[in-house]
Amino acid sequence: MANTETIDALIDELLEAYPPASTEPVTFLGAQFDRGLAWAHFPVGEGGLGASPAAQLHVLQRLASAGAPSAVVRNVIGYGMVAPTLAEHGTTEQKRRYLRPLFTGEEVWCQLFSEPGAGSDVAGLATRAERDGDEWRVNGQKVWTTLAHVAAFGLLIARTDPDVAKHRGITAFLVDMAAPGVVVRPLYQITGEAEFNECFFTDVRIPDDQRLGNVGDGWRVSITTLMNERVSIGGSVPPRGSGLIGAALSIWHDRWSARDDGHAHAMRSQLLQAWVRNEVARLTNWRASDLRRMGTPGPEGSAAKLVFAEENQRTSELCVDLLGADGMLYGSSFPLVRPIESAFNSGDARKAFLRMRANSIEGGTSEVLRNIIGERVLGLPGEPRVDKDLAWKDVARS
Repeated sequence: MANTETIDALIDELLEAYPPASTEPVTFLGAQFDRGLAWAHFPVGEGGLGASPAAQLHVLQRLASAGAPSAVVRNVIGYGMVAPTLAEHGTTEQKRRYLRPLFTGEEVWCQLFSEPGAGSDVAGLATRAERDGDEWRVNGQKVWTTLAHVAAFGLLIARTDPDVAKHRGITAFLVDMAAPGVVVRPLYQITGEAEFNECFFTDVRIPDDQRLGNVGDGWRVSITTLMNERVSIGGSVPPRGSGLIGAALSIWHDRWSARDDGHAHAMRSQLLQAWVRNEVARLTNWRASDLRRMGTPGPEGSAAKLVFAEENQRTSELCVDLLGADGMLYGSSFPLVRPIESAFNSGDARKAFLRMRANSIEGGTSEVLRNIIGERVLGLPGEPRVDKDLAWKDVARS
Protein backbone atom coordinates (compact mmCIF):
# COMPACT_ATOMS: atom_id res chain seq x y z
CA MET A 1 0.00 0.00 0.00
CA ALA A 2 1.35 3.41 -1.00
CA ASN A 3 2.13 5.74 1.92
CA THR A 4 1.52 9.49 2.13
CA GLU A 5 5.09 10.36 1.13
CA THR A 6 4.86 8.26 -2.03
CA ILE A 7 1.48 9.75 -2.93
CA ASP A 8 2.69 13.31 -2.36
CA ALA A 9 5.74 12.66 -4.54
CA LEU A 10 3.49 11.38 -7.34
CA ILE A 11 1.26 14.45 -7.02
CA ASP A 12 4.27 16.78 -7.09
CA GLU A 13 5.64 15.06 -10.19
CA LEU A 14 2.24 15.19 -11.92
CA LEU A 15 1.79 18.91 -11.25
CA GLU A 16 5.33 19.70 -12.41
CA ALA A 17 5.09 17.66 -15.61
CA TYR A 18 1.54 18.74 -16.47
CA PRO A 19 0.80 22.23 -15.06
CA PRO A 20 -3.01 22.41 -14.73
CA ALA A 21 -3.19 25.96 -16.05
CA SER A 22 -1.55 25.06 -19.36
CA THR A 23 -2.52 21.41 -19.88
CA GLU A 24 -5.62 20.15 -21.64
CA PRO A 25 -7.94 18.46 -19.11
CA VAL A 26 -7.97 15.11 -20.97
CA THR A 27 -4.17 15.04 -21.04
CA PHE A 28 -3.87 15.95 -17.36
CA LEU A 29 -6.48 13.42 -16.24
CA GLY A 30 -4.87 10.69 -18.36
CA ALA A 31 -1.53 11.36 -16.67
CA GLN A 32 -3.28 11.38 -13.29
CA PHE A 33 -4.82 7.97 -14.01
CA ASP A 34 -1.51 6.52 -15.19
CA ARG A 35 0.11 7.50 -11.87
CA GLY A 36 -2.57 5.74 -9.82
CA LEU A 37 -4.08 9.02 -8.65
CA ALA A 38 -7.51 8.61 -10.24
CA TRP A 39 -8.89 6.50 -7.40
CA ALA A 40 -5.93 5.98 -5.06
CA HIS A 41 -7.90 3.32 -3.16
CA PHE A 42 -8.35 1.18 -6.32
CA PRO A 43 -5.82 -1.57 -7.12
CA VAL A 44 -2.59 -0.80 -8.95
CA GLY A 45 -3.15 -0.81 -12.70
CA GLU A 46 -6.78 0.28 -12.37
CA GLY A 47 -6.14 3.96 -11.71
CA GLY A 48 -5.14 3.33 -8.10
CA LEU A 49 -2.33 2.58 -5.69
CA GLY A 50 -4.05 0.15 -3.33
CA ALA A 51 -4.19 2.94 -0.74
CA SER A 52 -6.98 3.88 1.67
CA PRO A 53 -10.09 5.99 1.01
CA ALA A 54 -8.50 8.64 3.25
CA ALA A 55 -5.55 8.76 0.83
CA GLN A 56 -7.97 9.37 -2.04
CA LEU A 57 -9.49 12.30 -0.15
CA HIS A 58 -5.97 13.69 0.31
CA VAL A 59 -5.32 13.40 -3.44
CA LEU A 60 -8.56 15.21 -4.28
CA GLN A 61 -7.84 18.04 -1.84
CA ARG A 62 -4.29 18.60 -3.06
CA LEU A 63 -5.21 18.56 -6.75
CA ALA A 64 -8.23 20.82 -6.21
CA SER A 65 -6.07 23.37 -4.40
CA ALA A 66 -3.67 23.30 -7.38
CA GLY A 67 -6.48 24.06 -9.83
CA ALA A 68 -6.48 20.64 -11.46
CA PRO A 69 -9.44 19.62 -13.67
CA SER A 70 -12.14 17.53 -12.02
CA ALA A 71 -13.05 14.09 -13.35
CA VAL A 72 -16.25 14.27 -11.30
CA VAL A 73 -17.56 17.33 -13.14
CA ARG A 74 -16.69 15.86 -16.53
CA ASN A 75 -18.33 12.49 -15.89
CA VAL A 76 -20.37 12.54 -12.69
CA ILE A 77 -22.25 9.25 -13.18
CA GLY A 78 -19.19 7.44 -14.49
CA TYR A 79 -16.83 8.62 -11.77
CA GLY A 80 -18.97 8.20 -8.68
CA MET A 81 -21.17 5.22 -9.61
CA VAL A 82 -20.00 3.21 -12.62
CA ALA A 83 -16.28 3.15 -11.76
CA PRO A 84 -16.71 1.62 -8.26
CA THR A 85 -19.10 -0.94 -9.75
CA LEU A 86 -16.63 -1.85 -12.49
CA ALA A 87 -13.85 -2.08 -9.91
CA GLU A 88 -15.83 -4.57 -7.81
CA HIS A 89 -17.62 -6.65 -10.45
CA GLY A 90 -15.82 -6.10 -13.77
CA THR A 91 -13.46 -8.47 -15.51
CA THR A 92 -9.82 -7.52 -15.99
CA GLU A 93 -10.56 -6.80 -19.66
CA GLN A 94 -13.54 -4.58 -18.82
CA LYS A 95 -11.58 -2.54 -16.29
CA ARG A 96 -8.65 -2.16 -18.68
CA ARG A 97 -10.97 -1.04 -21.49
CA TYR A 98 -13.28 1.37 -19.67
CA LEU A 99 -11.77 2.91 -16.54
CA ARG A 100 -9.20 5.24 -18.12
CA PRO A 101 -11.45 6.92 -20.76
CA LEU A 102 -14.18 7.10 -18.11
CA PHE A 103 -11.86 9.02 -15.80
CA THR A 104 -10.62 11.40 -18.49
CA GLY A 105 -14.18 12.16 -19.60
CA GLU A 106 -13.56 10.94 -23.13
CA GLU A 107 -16.39 8.45 -22.60
CA VAL A 108 -19.33 9.76 -20.57
CA TRP A 109 -21.51 7.16 -18.80
CA CYS A 110 -25.13 6.98 -17.72
CA GLN A 111 -27.04 4.69 -15.36
CA LEU A 112 -29.99 2.76 -16.81
CA PHE A 113 -31.96 1.58 -13.79
CA SER A 114 -35.32 3.37 -13.32
CA GLU A 115 -38.33 2.57 -15.48
CA PRO A 116 -41.84 4.05 -15.77
CA GLY A 117 -43.15 1.19 -13.60
CA ALA A 118 -40.04 0.64 -11.48
CA GLY A 119 -38.76 3.73 -9.73
CA SER A 120 -38.36 3.31 -5.98
CA ASP A 121 -38.93 -0.42 -6.50
CA VAL A 122 -36.09 -0.88 -8.99
CA ALA A 123 -36.20 -4.66 -8.61
CA GLY A 124 -39.63 -4.63 -10.26
CA LEU A 125 -38.08 -3.64 -13.60
CA ALA A 126 -39.55 -5.07 -16.81
CA THR A 127 -36.84 -4.43 -19.43
CA ARG A 128 -35.98 -7.89 -20.80
CA ALA A 129 -32.65 -9.33 -21.91
CA GLU A 130 -32.88 -12.70 -23.67
CA ARG A 131 -29.88 -14.88 -24.48
CA ASP A 132 -29.22 -15.40 -28.20
CA GLY A 133 -26.01 -17.35 -28.68
CA ASP A 134 -23.06 -15.18 -27.66
CA GLU A 135 -25.28 -12.10 -27.43
CA TRP A 136 -28.24 -10.77 -25.46
CA ARG A 137 -31.25 -9.13 -27.09
CA VAL A 138 -32.67 -6.26 -25.01
CA ASN A 139 -36.14 -4.71 -25.21
CA GLY A 140 -37.67 -2.17 -22.86
CA GLN A 141 -37.62 1.39 -21.58
CA LYS A 142 -35.65 3.34 -18.99
CA VAL A 143 -36.45 6.81 -17.69
CA TRP A 144 -34.90 9.73 -15.73
CA THR A 145 -31.51 8.78 -17.16
CA THR A 146 -29.12 11.62 -16.37
CA LEU A 147 -26.90 12.69 -19.30
CA ALA A 148 -27.97 9.79 -21.54
CA HIS A 149 -28.05 12.25 -24.47
CA VAL A 150 -24.26 12.70 -24.25
CA ALA A 151 -23.30 9.27 -22.88
CA ALA A 152 -21.11 6.87 -24.84
CA PHE A 153 -21.99 3.93 -22.57
CA GLY A 154 -24.58 2.99 -20.00
CA LEU A 155 -24.75 0.61 -17.05
CA LEU A 156 -27.97 -1.32 -17.68
CA ILE A 157 -29.87 -3.79 -15.52
CA ALA A 158 -32.45 -6.00 -17.22
CA ARG A 159 -34.62 -9.00 -16.40
CA THR A 160 -33.13 -12.25 -17.64
CA ASP A 161 -35.35 -14.72 -15.72
CA PRO A 162 -39.03 -13.87 -15.08
CA ASP A 163 -39.64 -17.24 -13.37
CA VAL A 164 -37.78 -16.40 -10.16
CA ALA A 165 -38.31 -13.73 -7.48
CA LYS A 166 -37.76 -10.23 -8.79
CA HIS A 167 -34.44 -9.63 -7.03
CA ARG A 168 -32.92 -12.87 -8.37
CA GLY A 169 -33.78 -12.62 -12.08
CA ILE A 170 -31.77 -9.50 -12.97
CA THR A 171 -28.48 -9.21 -14.86
CA ALA A 172 -26.23 -6.17 -15.41
CA PHE A 173 -24.74 -5.13 -18.76
CA LEU A 174 -22.47 -2.48 -20.26
CA VAL A 175 -24.35 -1.06 -23.25
CA ASP A 176 -23.11 1.06 -26.14
CA MET A 177 -25.51 4.02 -26.30
CA ALA A 178 -24.86 4.33 -30.05
CA ALA A 179 -25.86 0.72 -30.74
CA PRO A 180 -28.69 0.07 -33.25
CA GLY A 181 -32.05 0.08 -31.48
CA VAL A 182 -31.13 2.58 -28.74
CA VAL A 183 -33.24 5.76 -28.82
CA VAL A 184 -32.73 8.63 -26.34
CA ARG A 185 -35.31 11.39 -25.86
CA PRO A 186 -34.77 14.40 -23.57
CA LEU A 187 -37.12 15.23 -20.70
CA TYR A 188 -37.37 18.94 -19.93
CA GLN A 189 -37.53 19.83 -16.27
CA ILE A 190 -38.56 22.80 -14.15
CA THR A 191 -35.19 24.55 -14.68
CA GLY A 192 -35.87 24.61 -18.43
CA GLU A 193 -33.00 22.20 -19.11
CA ALA A 194 -33.05 18.65 -20.41
CA GLU A 195 -30.74 16.96 -17.94
CA PHE A 196 -32.72 13.73 -17.80
CA ASN A 197 -33.87 11.44 -20.60
CA GLU A 198 -36.05 8.49 -21.44
CA CYS A 199 -34.30 5.64 -23.28
CA PHE A 200 -35.89 2.99 -25.48
CA PHE A 201 -34.31 -0.35 -26.38
CA THR A 202 -35.64 -2.28 -29.37
CA ASP A 203 -33.83 -5.54 -30.14
CA VAL A 204 -30.56 -4.04 -28.94
CA ARG A 205 -27.82 -6.66 -29.13
CA ILE A 206 -25.19 -6.78 -26.36
CA PRO A 207 -22.25 -9.22 -26.55
CA ASP A 208 -22.01 -11.57 -23.58
CA ASP A 209 -18.54 -10.25 -22.77
CA GLN A 210 -20.28 -6.95 -21.96
CA ARG A 211 -22.23 -8.60 -19.16
CA LEU A 212 -21.15 -7.23 -15.74
CA GLY A 213 -21.12 -9.99 -13.14
CA ASN A 214 -22.81 -13.35 -13.35
CA VAL A 215 -26.18 -14.03 -14.95
CA GLY A 216 -28.87 -13.36 -12.34
CA ASP A 217 -26.45 -11.40 -10.14
CA GLY A 218 -27.61 -7.99 -11.31
CA TRP A 219 -29.23 -7.01 -8.03
CA ARG A 220 -25.93 -7.40 -6.17
CA VAL A 221 -24.21 -5.37 -8.89
CA SER A 222 -26.88 -2.67 -8.71
CA ILE A 223 -26.61 -2.42 -4.91
CA THR A 224 -22.93 -1.55 -5.36
CA THR A 225 -23.95 1.19 -7.78
CA LEU A 226 -26.79 2.53 -5.62
CA MET A 227 -24.75 2.67 -2.41
CA ASN A 228 -21.98 4.52 -4.23
CA GLU A 229 -24.56 6.77 -5.88
CA ARG A 230 -25.84 7.92 -2.50
CA VAL A 231 -22.31 8.59 -1.27
CA SER A 232 -21.50 10.35 -4.56
CA ILE A 233 -24.58 12.57 -4.30
CA GLY A 234 -24.63 13.23 -0.57
CA GLY A 235 -21.27 12.17 0.82
CA SER A 236 -18.87 14.66 -0.73
CA VAL A 237 -16.77 16.94 1.47
CA PRO A 238 -16.88 20.46 -0.05
CA PRO A 239 -14.66 23.29 1.16
CA ARG A 240 -15.99 25.19 4.15
CA GLY A 241 -18.45 27.90 3.19
CA SER A 242 -18.80 26.73 -0.42
CA GLY A 243 -21.84 25.73 -2.45
CA LEU A 244 -25.31 26.95 -1.54
CA ILE A 245 -24.39 28.19 1.92
CA GLY A 246 -21.64 30.25 0.29
CA ALA A 247 -24.22 31.71 -2.11
CA ALA A 248 -26.49 32.57 0.82
CA LEU A 249 -23.63 34.35 2.59
CA SER A 250 -22.79 36.32 -0.55
CA ILE A 251 -26.39 37.45 -0.98
CA TRP A 252 -26.53 38.43 2.70
CA HIS A 253 -23.41 40.59 2.45
CA ASP A 254 -24.64 42.27 -0.75
CA ARG A 255 -28.22 42.97 0.32
CA TRP A 256 -28.66 42.70 4.11
CA SER A 257 -25.46 43.27 6.08
CA ALA A 258 -25.88 47.05 6.31
CA ARG A 259 -29.44 46.79 7.65
CA ASP A 260 -30.31 46.88 11.37
CA ASP A 261 -34.09 46.38 11.32
CA GLY A 262 -36.07 43.48 12.76
CA HIS A 263 -36.50 41.77 9.39
CA ALA A 264 -32.73 41.78 8.83
CA HIS A 265 -32.13 40.32 12.28
CA ALA A 266 -34.61 37.52 11.59
CA MET A 267 -32.98 36.70 8.26
CA ARG A 268 -29.56 36.77 9.92
CA SER A 269 -30.79 34.21 12.45
CA GLN A 270 -32.00 31.94 9.64
CA LEU A 271 -28.66 32.30 7.87
CA LEU A 272 -26.70 31.36 11.00
CA GLN A 273 -28.87 28.30 11.57
CA ALA A 274 -28.35 27.23 7.97
CA TRP A 275 -24.57 27.71 8.34
CA VAL A 276 -24.51 25.45 11.40
CA ARG A 277 -26.57 22.73 9.68
CA ASN A 278 -24.40 22.81 6.55
CA GLU A 279 -21.18 22.72 8.57
CA VAL A 280 -22.39 19.81 10.71
CA ALA A 281 -23.26 17.87 7.54
CA ARG A 282 -19.90 18.72 5.96
CA LEU A 283 -17.89 17.60 8.99
CA THR A 284 -19.98 14.45 9.39
CA ASN A 285 -19.28 13.53 5.76
CA TRP A 286 -15.60 14.22 6.31
CA ARG A 287 -15.52 11.82 9.26
CA ALA A 288 -17.45 9.19 7.31
CA SER A 289 -15.02 9.53 4.39
CA ASP A 290 -12.08 8.89 6.70
CA LEU A 291 -13.71 5.86 8.30
CA ARG A 292 -15.23 4.30 5.19
CA ARG A 293 -13.56 1.05 4.24
CA MET A 294 -12.81 0.01 0.68
CA GLY A 295 -15.75 -1.67 -1.01
CA THR A 296 -19.46 -0.99 -1.11
CA PRO A 297 -20.49 1.78 1.31
CA GLY A 298 -23.06 0.92 3.94
CA PRO A 299 -26.20 2.73 5.08
CA GLU A 300 -24.19 5.83 6.02
CA GLY A 301 -24.48 6.79 2.35
CA SER A 302 -28.26 6.80 2.65
CA ALA A 303 -28.09 9.03 5.73
CA ALA A 304 -25.69 11.45 4.03
CA LYS A 305 -27.83 11.61 0.91
CA LEU A 306 -31.01 12.24 2.95
CA VAL A 307 -29.42 15.14 4.84
CA PHE A 308 -27.88 16.49 1.62
CA ALA A 309 -31.24 16.54 -0.17
CA GLU A 310 -33.22 18.22 2.57
CA GLU A 311 -30.56 20.75 3.51
CA ASN A 312 -30.00 21.73 -0.13
CA GLN A 313 -33.70 22.43 -0.47
CA ARG A 314 -33.80 24.51 2.72
CA THR A 315 -30.64 26.46 1.91
CA SER A 316 -31.66 27.18 -1.69
CA GLU A 317 -35.03 28.37 -0.40
CA LEU A 318 -33.21 30.68 2.01
CA CYS A 319 -31.20 32.08 -0.93
CA VAL A 320 -34.39 32.93 -2.79
CA ASP A 321 -35.88 34.53 0.34
CA LEU A 322 -32.74 36.65 0.75
CA LEU A 323 -33.09 37.83 -2.87
CA GLY A 324 -36.55 39.22 -2.14
CA ALA A 325 -38.59 40.03 -5.24
CA ASP A 326 -35.57 39.33 -7.43
CA GLY A 327 -35.88 35.71 -6.37
CA MET A 328 -38.89 35.39 -8.67
CA LEU A 329 -36.90 36.20 -11.81
CA TYR A 330 -35.61 33.34 -13.93
CA GLY A 331 -34.40 32.95 -17.51
CA SER A 332 -36.34 31.28 -20.30
CA SER A 333 -33.69 29.38 -22.31
CA PHE A 334 -34.04 25.63 -22.70
CA PRO A 335 -30.59 24.12 -23.28
CA LEU A 336 -29.49 20.51 -23.16
CA VAL A 337 -27.06 20.00 -20.29
CA ARG A 338 -23.52 19.26 -21.42
CA PRO A 339 -21.41 16.81 -19.40
CA ILE A 340 -18.99 19.44 -18.16
CA GLU A 341 -21.79 21.53 -16.69
CA SER A 342 -22.95 21.04 -13.13
CA ALA A 343 -26.58 21.49 -12.22
CA PHE A 344 -25.47 21.93 -8.60
CA ASN A 345 -23.03 24.80 -9.20
CA SER A 346 -24.63 26.98 -11.82
CA GLY A 347 -23.94 30.21 -9.94
CA ASP A 348 -27.65 31.14 -10.02
CA ALA A 349 -29.44 30.67 -6.69
CA ARG A 350 -32.83 30.75 -8.42
CA LYS A 351 -31.87 27.90 -10.71
CA ALA A 352 -30.47 26.00 -7.73
CA PHE A 353 -33.78 26.45 -5.89
CA LEU A 354 -35.64 24.83 -8.79
CA ARG A 355 -33.05 22.10 -9.39
CA MET A 356 -32.86 21.03 -5.75
CA ARG A 357 -36.49 19.90 -5.84
CA ALA A 358 -35.11 16.77 -7.53
CA ASN A 359 -32.64 16.00 -4.73
CA SER A 360 -35.27 14.24 -2.64
CA ILE A 361 -36.17 11.97 -5.59
CA GLU A 362 -32.95 11.14 -7.47
CA GLY A 363 -30.59 8.56 -6.05
CA GLY A 364 -33.33 7.13 -3.85
CA THR A 365 -36.34 9.04 -2.56
CA SER A 366 -36.17 10.46 0.95
CA GLU A 367 -38.98 8.10 1.96
CA VAL A 368 -37.03 5.03 0.79
CA LEU A 369 -33.86 6.28 2.49
CA ARG A 370 -35.74 6.64 5.78
CA ASN A 371 -36.86 3.04 5.41
CA ILE A 372 -33.24 1.95 4.87
CA ILE A 373 -32.02 3.90 7.89
CA GLY A 374 -34.88 2.58 10.03
CA GLU A 375 -34.25 -1.03 9.10
CA ARG A 376 -30.46 -1.21 8.69
CA VAL A 377 -29.31 1.38 11.24
CA LEU A 378 -32.01 1.51 13.89
CA GLY A 379 -33.07 -2.14 13.58
CA LEU A 380 -36.77 -1.36 13.22
CA PRO A 381 -39.12 -3.96 11.69
CA GLY A 382 -39.22 -3.86 7.91
CA GLU A 383 -42.31 -2.91 5.99
CA PRO A 384 -44.41 -5.87 4.71
CA ARG A 385 -43.13 -7.25 1.40
CA VAL A 386 -45.80 -9.62 0.14
CA ASP A 387 -44.11 -10.15 -3.24
CA LYS A 388 -40.64 -10.95 -1.95
CA ASP A 389 -40.77 -14.67 -2.71
CA LEU A 390 -43.09 -14.57 -5.72
CA ALA A 391 -41.83 -15.15 -9.24
CA TRP A 392 -41.62 -11.80 -11.04
CA LYS A 393 -44.12 -12.95 -13.68
CA ASP A 394 -46.70 -13.56 -10.91
CA VAL A 395 -46.37 -10.16 -9.25
CA ALA A 396 -49.37 -7.89 -9.85
CA ARG A 397 -48.47 -4.78 -11.84
CA SER A 398 -50.52 -1.75 -12.80
